[in-house]
Amino acid sequence: MISPLKQIESGKMFIQNVFGNYNNHEMWYKIPEYQRPYVWEDDQVIALLEDIASAQQFTQDSEYFLGSIVFHSKLSENKQYRDNELLDGQQRLTTLYMLMAIIRDLSEDEDLKKTCRDAIFQKENKFKGIPERMRLTFDIRDEVKDFAEEYIKIDGSTLRKEQLLSLIANGLDINIKNMAKAIITMREWFLKNQAVNVEDFFIHLMNNVLLIFVSSQELDDAFRLFTVLNDRGVKLRNSDILKAENLKFVDDDAKRKNYAVFWEELEGELQEDFDQFLSYIRTILVKDKARLSLLKEFEQNIYFPKEYIRETKQSIPKKPLLTKGVDTFEYIKKYKRHYDFLFNNANSSIGSTFEFENLIALLQDNSIADIWIPPVLCFRESFGDSEIFKFLKKLDNKFSADLIAGESPTYRIESMNNIIKEIEAVKNNSNILPEDKISALLSSDIFNFNQIAFLNEIQTGQIYKRKFARYILLKLDYLNSGNTQKWNTPSKISIEHVLPQNPALNSQWNKDFTVDQKNEWLNRLGNLVLISRVKNSSLSNLDYEAKKKKYFDTKMDVFPNSLKMIQSKEWTLETLKTNHKRVIDQLKLHYDIK
Repeated sequence: MISPLKQIESGKMFIQNVFGNYNNHEMWYKIPEYQRPYVWEDDQVIALLEDIASAQQFTQDSEYFLGSIVFHSKLSENKQYRDNELLDGQQRLTTLYMLMAIIRDLSEDEDLKKTCRDAIFQKENKFKGIPERMRLTFDIRDEVKDFAEEYIKIDGSTLRKEQLLSLIANGLDINIKNMAKAIITMREWFLKNQAVNVEDFFIHLMNNVLLIFVSSQELDDAFRLFTVLNDRGVKLRNSDILKAENLKFVDDDAKRKNYAVFWEELEGELQEDFDQFLSYIRTILVKDKARLSLLKEFEQNIYFPKEYIRETKQSIPKKPLLTKGVDTFEYIKKYKRHYDFLFNNANSSIGSTFEFENLIALLQDNSIADIWIPPVLCFRESFGDSEIFKFLKKLDNKFSADLIAGESPTYRIESMNNIIKEIEAVKNNSNILPEDKISALLSSDIFNFNQIAFLNEIQTGQIYKRKFARYILLKLDYLNSGNTQKWNTPSKISIEHVLPQNPALNSQWNKDFTVDQKNEWLNRLGNLVLISRVKNSSLSNLDYEAKKKKYFDTKMDVFPNSLKMIQSKEWTLETLKTNHKRVIDQLKLHYDIK
């Protein structure tokens, strides 16, 4: 008879209880479909082994705390087992589970082997009506279940290094790749550390190492505990909790599993950029500067927004911008398609050249912010691909001109949010004919910028070392390239002066430029070029002809504007002024400044 479940239970479990019997019932675990994949790397796996070995060596008879787990406890469908659905701690528990198989295959002691087998799975006994059962089951993917059956359950399976290496090299599932790596890493750690006796290590692991657990029979309570632990410093991503919060509102089991797989694949694809992608969606919905954490923004400003009434000094609920569950998952799916269009080579149908893709690449440059992304996503959702390139050019000009004109970060964010508001206002305006809506949007004064401040910066400003210097030089390359091929910008780019910063006293530079002329023109736009790789100060200060031959000719092959600049036979004050006027005129034309 299974003992009744308590509402919330907590305590400590030694590893022998974690993978065995605790409080008169067997412990069984399930990694639900909404969990993150197994992502531990070699460093984390080795750190766990070394922590246990160190505790065995220096605190042999003491308890050693290895971490915590949070799970939702519920009776199985046939009421025979208590299933523990892991919400937190699955990385550590999965590693310990694989460790049981490693130790089983390293030892010759039959009692130890049997103990490991019992920890890994329950053997069938048809005479007692006991079914075979894995101690830890993986609902994430069927492929992961198959991996556990083949490489954890079976005696000797962790010795199959060649097959494991093949899975690492050729496997498609991130769980399987990382689990295969972990098995090889743990086995090689024991082989390398011969001073660690496997049997003694196992005795200490089972009897002295413990986990703190917190469980609840109510899924809502378990998720709440999961969230509380996150707030107290357990390293969980915003996306993990957002996923968990939404999956519990999906009633259909098949749908919930499909959404969990979708989320896992999305997380694997975007990796550290996933939270940022979710922040773009937040911006599209809220249309205001983020003032809270991503989770609190979703909770307070999207799912349960409120309006403050000044007269009554009270906040009243507003209509949700999005509801938890299916609505959220479908909304994210929709915007992921738009995101792929922008960044995953799905936009090749736009135009006959690479103008669109190359402008996206320019905007993606790491020297500027990414606040331009939500408006583009919103435009495509509202109006599709029609005129999206025209919109992107207007958006880029507004975004970059605000930056160059010295507008504050808050102003620039508000400008992008106002464009999102304008997109939706035009889309929903029944007084504008459908065929006129895009032109109405593009002619809006929402794209206006401070032309005087912008011109002052590019005409007379000291551009070198300014935040936007790299961007504006790449913009000139974009305008001079023809965009007949896709950009392949070098990973290392430097900004170089044609008239150098520190010419030799007897150089031609000092004959062609006075000190005042040099001070005035050195860091202006017309004297700056992009080069690939890092600068070489000794070559940088050569006279113009020598500099062209030894330095520029080998480092400018991918920068059209730079190539155009150094076609001159000489670089005098007049040459510099002529070039400066050329680039300024080009920018004025592009930014539609009369």
